[in-house]
Formats: sequence, C-alpha cells, structure tokens
Amino acid sequence: MNNTLEPSGADPVSQPPATEPVGHQGARVDVAERPAWAVDGFLALGVALVLVAVMVWIGTGMASSTESTTGRSWIVAGLALVVVLIASSLVVVSPGTTKVVQFFGRYVGTTRRHGLSMVVPLTTRRTVSIRVHNFETNALKVNDASGNPVEIAAIVVWQVADTARASFAVERYQDFVRVQSEAALRHVATTRPYDDPTGDEESLRGSTDLVSAELAHEVAERVAVAGVEIVEVRISHLAYAPEIAQAMLRRQQASAVVAARSRIVEGAVGMVEMALERLESQSIVELDDERRAAMVSNLLVVLCSEQSASPVLNAGSLYT
Repeated sequence: MNNTLEPSGADPVSQPPATEPVGHQGARVDVAERPAWAVDGFLALGVALVLVAVMVWIGTGMASSTESTTGRSWIVAGLALVVVLIASSLVVVSPGTTKVVQFFGRYVGTTRRHGLSMVVPLTTRRTVSIRVHNFETNALKVNDASGNPVEIAAIVVWQVADTARASFAVERYQDFVRVQSEAALRHVATTRPYDDPTGDEESLRGSTDLVSAELAHEVAERVAVAGVEIVEVRISHLAYAPEIAQAMLRRQQASAVVAARSRIVEGAVGMVEMALERLESQSIVELDDERRAAMVSNLLVVLCSEQSASPVLNAGSLYT
C-alpha cells in the first residue's frame, strides 16, 4: 500500500516533493498534526485537591467511626484512582515547545497551549520544539557548471511546522534536515559557474541572492515530508578549491588588467580627440597628417603608460 502525504496549504514551498520510490514501492506515514484535547491544568489541579480533601475527610470519619467502613473504603479508593489519573494527565508546555500526545501508541493530537494543561490520561507525551533553528553545512567540494572544483557552504534557518510529521514521518528529523540541505546545496552548486567574467549570465558569485532563493526552495521541497519549513538559506562560504585557486586568481587578475587597460585606452582616445579639436578650433597650430599622427602617438604613449613620461625639449623647429 502506497500512502502519500496530502498537501497542507497552497504554499508551493510546503508541498512534499512529487517523487516516487524507485524499485520497491515504499509506504509513507500518512499523518498530519491536529490539536489534542486539553483543558486548563489549574482547574484540573483544583479538582484534584478538592478530591484529596474529601478523601482526608472520609478517612478521618472512618477512623472515628465504629461502624463498618467497607463502603467508605471503596469510595476512598475510587477517589484516589481519580486523583492519580488527573495527576498523570497534567503536563507543562513551555513557550516555543509542543507536546505530541500518544495513547498506547496511537497519535491523538498535539497541544500547543503554554503553561499547565490537562490532556488525555494514560498517554505519553513527546516534546517537539517549534523554535527557529539554524546550522551551517559542511564546506562541500563540488564541480560547478564549468567543471571547476569549488568549495561551498550555506547557513540554513528552519523550524518545525507540523509536529506529527516531524515525529512519525521520518527518523530523527534534525539529521534529515541536515542531510537534505547538503544534498540540495550540491545540486544547486552544479547548475551555475562560479564566476562569469562577462557579467551577462548568472553565476554563484555574482547572483548570490538568486542562488540563495533557489536553494531555499529546493531544501523546502526536500524536507516538507518531515513537516519542516525553511525560513532562510544563505551562502556562507564560496571559493575555488585549493588545487586551482592560484590559477583562477591569475585568471581573475588578468581579466582585471585587461578591463583596466580597456578603460584607460578608452579614456586616452577621448582625451586625444578633445585635444586635437581644441587645437584646431582655436587655431593654435596647424598640423599636417604626418604630424597629427605623431602627436596622437605621443599622447597615447603618455596617457597609457604606467610610468611617468620623460619629456624631450626640442630646441629646433618642429620639423628638425
């Protein structure tokens, strides 16, 4: 029999992944959280104290009476049993936690009411935290879309949304969330290159917010079967693997040098053009094509050189 979990809401993130077991048809636990029966625990405690007082009063009357006390003994025993049942059904729920209630192995509900409460007697209660948790994955070494080995890690913020699924659908939901988060991180890291020199495509380093959002959705799909929702996922570590880090650093430096040179040449050409236009518009000097080319060459050398230019003073005419 193949039982599947029903979706609990319209949010696509909270939907369980639409995957089927491969090979043997497995069975999933078909369970969803529901509220457990509970009343005010202080009221139940007050009733128990009243019953204890009645028992004491009856016991005192039995001690001072010389008549048969068999009937009163049965009454005291019955009241004592009721008091024991009430005492065993009292439970304290702290803020940020819940109690998953089971009656002889059967799930009867979850109480989220804080403080002292009375639940179904003769039940076992398991504490499940609904506080926000976070952890950092291990630094995983994976190959990006270009085949380059990179190291990547992420911080996952999560909390339990369905306590029944977290308790019964998976084994140790904390470990389940950790393993599935690392699996999703590996998959997302292989879909994009580490860096895009042109800046036209998405990359792990250049599109961090987009990658984090995609990673959060994939992790949420994987852990929905455990009743867990993902609050946020952020990339905490991203770097080339040590064996290629130096080579990639040189490539990045070369790309930076080329980009800087292109910017310098672009600016130098604009300055030369402006200088020639000013000289011609103000009729400061008239240059033929040969001297114009020489001036352009000299200006470009001066403007594009990494070192300071050493001017040469011409003591003769312009053509000697």
